Amino acid sequence: MSAVAAAQAGTPPALHFWNLSKTFGGQKALDNATLTVAPGEVHGLLGQNGSGKSTLIKVLAGFHPPDPGSRLAMSGVEVPLPLAPGAFRQYRMSFVHQHLGLLPSLTVLENLLVGRFGERQAWAINWPGERRRAEERFAAYGVSIDPGARVADIAPIERALLAIVRAAGEISEGVGTGNGLLVLDEPTPFLPKRDVERLFRLVRTVVGKGASVIFVSHDVDEVLEITDRATVLRDGRVAATLDTAGASKTDFIEAIIGRRLAAARPPEPPAVRGASHAIIHDLAGGTIDGFSLDLAAGEVVGLTGLIGSGYDEVPYMIYGARPAVRGSLDLGGQGTFLPDMTPAKAIARGVVLIPADRANAGVIGPLPVSDNVTMPVLGTRFRRWLLNRGAMVTETGALSRRFDVRPPDPTLPIASLSGGNAQKVVLAKWFQTDPQLILLDEPTQGVDVGARQNVFRHIADAAARGAAVLCASSDYEQLAALCSRVLIFGGGRVVASLQGAEISKDAIAERSLAGAAP
Repeated sequence: MSAVAAAQAGTPPALHFWNLSKTFGGQKALDNATLTVAPGEVHGLLGQNGSGKSTLIKVLAGFHPPDPGSRLAMSGVEVPLPLAPGAFRQYRMSFVHQHLGLLPSLTVLENLLVGRFGERQAWAINWPGERRRAEERFAAYGVSIDPGARVADIAPIERALLAIVRAAGEISEGVGTGNGLLVLDEPTPFLPKRDVERLFRLVRTVVGKGASVIFVSHDVDEVLEITDRATVLRDGRVAATLDTAGASKTDFIEAIIGRRLAAARPPEPPAVRGASHAIIHDLAGGTIDGFSLDLAAGEVVGLTGLIGSGYDEVPYMIYGARPAVRGSLDLGGQGTFLPDMTPAKAIARGVVLIPADRANAGVIGPLPVSDNVTMPVLGTRFRRWLLNRGAMVTETGALSRRFDVRPPDPTLPIASLSGGNAQKVVLAKWFQTDPQLILLDEPTQGVDVGARQNVFRHIADAAARGAAVLCASSDYEQLAALCSRVLIFGGGRVVASLQGAEISKDAIAERSLAGAAP
């Protein structure tokens, strides 16, 4: 039992789910799962994509009705199920999802108040008074954000802190029993590591004021740092509930994937073969000032460095998604002046980009998987001037099975898939074109341990078929697993290079820090 749980022994749990099941089309997404969160506890929730994490959270939010027999109690009081959408507020619950639910065009203050506008009967809003209250609320949580700033103009970490402070305020204003429950559903994937600790400080402050927290994450290191206990779901069932202080990273990973870690090693980086295949010469723009690289067919090269070093700008400038002021790309003997590059030209040349922001830049959420997958080859899917949708669905089904998309249903909206399965769809969408140069930006961001292995394998397979691969990532462990060379950036230039046996997570971290030193 964790220290928090032991201290609260005899006190009703902040949340207790039992016999929790949810069936979709005859398949159980949750199967008699149990989750107990102690008062004042940060409780982790982990599992592979498709393990049931998202379904559990959506049942709690009232988005999905659970199967009959499922039961829920909050602070010792049983809650009738199913919950109506939004009814969680009656029980002093609040949610912060991965994409935060903020309105970028509104100010910080307007986002704090937007959920309360309809509840007020006053003819006018006392904006100076509301601003003072917002400043007091931020100060109480140790956060400094300008209430008058537009959300679109503040840093990603400030947006995350704003969403959490807003949710904590909703808890404190609730009328239910207990001190409240805050659910953080993957709040950190788009944050650099140095900002994650700022978010964790806020979480600890929220707990210090009496609330409990469910922290949903794919990142085992973060769970080890911030939680008291954590529950692992696998195939809809509880695989383990571990006291964080007494558990190791290996314990969690083996519970998540259901086998010994030694059996889940990523593939060896492919051997470099052949002569020069892709040559980038004197690329400049944004932070980058003079980047050159010679890639062989089948080679996987990593780009990394500290935030602001510029490494993550390179794939987008090569692809034409960000402006370059100079530079050229020679691919298979054909040259392109990079300031003239556009995504359409890049695709025509056999260059593809897998972006970090999958939801906004990689897929069209409301469209089905088949439409998303078919986009790069849509011109070949016409029959007598009409789209051959039957062929689209059939071919997408085959790709879904090849890339292990779960569920393998091409007619589902891609927004309904978990993050890891959506990433598999993005890979299938572009890798079906047999690209010559693959540009990756954080390819396993928001992807669980099991799905990472799948992503690694498909990248290695594409390289084995002759593609050159350029991978920008802040995940040093991922780079060590994938790459035959790693280039470290500092101040817009390459300041160090590692290759072969030199590459390790610690070596990359050391060189990245050294590259940032004055």
